[in-house]
Amino acid sequence: MSMPASIRFRLSTMMFLLYCAWGSWAVVAYPLFLERGFSPAVIGWLFSLMPLACIVAPFIGGQIADRWVPTQYFLAAVALAGGGLLLTMAREADPTWMLLLMGVYSILFAPTLPLTNSLAFHHLKDPDRDFGGIRVWGTIGWIVAGLSLTLWRHLSDPAFLEELGGFGFTPEWIAKLWDLWWGPSAPGVEGDLFYLAAGFSLALGVFCFFLPHTPPSKQGVNPLAFLEALKLLKDRNFTVFLVIAFVVTTELNFYYIPTPAFLADIGIASANVPSVMTIAQIAEIVVLAFLLPPAIKKFGLRWTLALGVIAWPLRYVIFAIGQPTWLVAAALTFHGFGYAFFFVASQIYVNNVAHKDIRASAQSLLTLVTVGLGMWLGAMLFTFINVVCTGGPVEGTGCTDQFYAWLKHLVGTDVMTAGVTNWSYLFLFPCALTALCAVAYLIFFKPSKQQLAAEAASV
Repeated sequence: MSMPASIRFRLSTMMFLLYCAWGSWAVVAYPLFLERGFSPAVIGWLFSLMPLACIVAPFIGGQIADRWVPTQYFLAAVALAGGGLLLTMAREADPTWMLLLMGVYSILFAPTLPLTNSLAFHHLKDPDRDFGGIRVWGTIGWIVAGLSLTLWRHLSDPAFLEELGGFGFTPEWIAKLWDLWWGPSAPGVEGDLFYLAAGFSLALGVFCFFLPHTPPSKQGVNPLAFLEALKLLKDRNFTVFLVIAFVVTTELNFYYIPTPAFLADIGIASANVPSVMTIAQIAEIVVLAFLLPPAIKKFGLRWTLALGVIAWPLRYVIFAIGQPTWLVAAALTFHGFGYAFFFVASQIYVNNVAHKDIRASAQSLLTLVTVGLGMWLGAMLFTFINVVCTGGPVEGTGCTDQFYAWLKHLVGTDVMTAGVTNWSYLFLFPCALTALCAVAYLIFFKPSKQQLAAEAASV
């Protein structure tokens, strides 16, 4: 039985708006934080608050939605409140207040990720068939957010607007508009990324009132149900998989946090950075749709996971070289390969090895270890490496400052221009880390024939 068009539209729009709101700021906020003069430690904590919230908040939100409040009303409330916080964050320049606002916003936003999934599953007749078509609108939303931010920044540039107003559709006019699009432009609206995110969040909050009614079950769930999946750790392969997945995830913030500033440093106009970064999500859609299923059937999960991890050191090698610009931009496609071949394949593997009665718990454990703990540690690790790879001496006499000073002297960044990042040094660290993880998968991760048979049947 096919899904009603009205249900498909509402669930797809929900995913679209949710990821529009997240994608508007999550991968482009680093340059803004630098402009506001936030210290590396503050920036590290700002990016670590969302992973920390993803550890705790989804269980709290799940309890509320399962026991007391219809899911669509809970989503509406947190999206509207989140929109208000984003409007405040767009103007906030005090690091202490920014940390507080980001912390509260993260607690509100984190439950929306699993709850939008659970709401969709609740109303799908055939989740295996229909959920992929619903969830892909989240990735499309992320792409639209990046393109929208780029367009907004160009429309805030008087020179671009003037040329656009002289529409003539001649070769000369097109060439001039092209040069203005890719060249440096006037500064846009300060905090525009948070204003855009707020608009999408408020739109989501209003739209949630029109979502299909999803009442609480009144039975509730055990907030620590994921602990049931710990019995899977008795399987050596699962333990190896989970440990390496944790280590791999720590490197993601070496992409999410500094890439906007890096792209601007190598010559991409800051207004275009958000749209250029959507190359990763476009590649993700292509890989998920056309390459992942045949890859799993042909190579198996073991090699698919390894290939997914290998995609990231390939990207970081090109980032470390830093030229030519077109090659760096093209290397963003490796993020799409890495996400699909590693994270989606990981979810398939966990679904295969877990018994039916603990599959949800096993997926919760995977999310906790990777999106939660892994991303949090990655933000802290990036802060540490970033300080070492940024030029200028370390002031102070504390034990930590002396350690940083020793490392900076060792790599030579203490005599570089203050505030300038040695991108080659910074990206070589996650390059080496992910390369080692890929080798570890091939050496230590050897799923059984039964698991291989299960994986072939599930794709």
